[in-house]
Amino acid sequence: MTAQDSAIRPVSVAVGGSTAALAVLAFSFSFPATVWTLQGFGPWTATALRGLIAAVAAAICLRAARAPLPTRRQWPGLLAVAVGCVLGFPLLTTLALRTSSTAHSAVVIGLLPLATAVVGALRTGARPARAFWFAALAGAAVVLAFTLGQSHGAFSRADLYLFAALLVCSVGYAEGGRLARELPGWQVIAWGVLLALPVLLPTAVWALATEPVHLGWHAVTGLAYQGLVSQFGGFVLWYRGMARIGVPRASQYQLGQPLLTLAWAVLLLGEPLGPAAPLTALAVLACIAVTQRARA
Repeated sequence: MTAQDSAIRPVSVAVGGSTAALAVLAFSFSFPATVWTLQGFGPWTATALRGLIAAVAAAICLRAARAPLPTRRQWPGLLAVAVGCVLGFPLLTTLALRTSSTAHSAVVIGLLPLATAVVGALRTGARPARAFWFAALAGAAVVLAFTLGQSHGAFSRADLYLFAALLVCSVGYAEGGRLARELPGWQVIAWGVLLALPVLLPTAVWALATEPVHLGWHAVTGLAYQGLVSQFGGFVLWYRGMARIGVPRASQYQLGQPLLTLAWAVLLLGEPLGPAAPLTALAVLACIAVTQRARA
């Protein structure tokens, strides 16, 4: 390694870390943006329109980069990204946020990095240390206890939506992470968004005809943010950061996302925040940190 290489590497790590942190900050606004969107759009309309906005941005970027089509063996993984990250997660979390608070939802979805790690381990046939599985089960138990406590001993419909969102998105994340080793990361989400178009277009037509629309500043801003940032731009930053500093190190930044979302729920939405939500979020973060170390 030359002296010039040694000088460049810290700069690359610093840039990659800053990019990953900026992506996490961008994602942390997604749930408040969803709540704003629901002030003017129905859940099906919001999901379809955010996907279409992201598809336009993705098509422009792919065209500008003259990106080649993925290979035949890459399409199944991209389909998993489309189903999990473009269709399933946005719709299910939007349905949940109609009746669930942002703080409650943020804590439950805080399990996403852990769920993704489990799916990734099962998908690749890896055998993490026993501590990995103990931490994964502990994190799941903490969230289940929090959810049951908040829902008076029974899961609400919103909770079921959130758990389903965790499942489908963890599969999409795991497949996206695998494909990012073969394709530029931003192309993974770009092709995933475009692959969802055959579902997004008819859904948008049907939803606009059946769900009422009330345009307002919050609704339009929330929808634009979801489409341009939550569904596409945030992923561009996230995968670019991962490419520079690696998946394990980038994942450490994601540990702060639930706490950031809790802060925005209070500051932007005025939601009351009891002690259970931040304490549970911290416990989940500790479990995720153990799984990260065990995987490494």
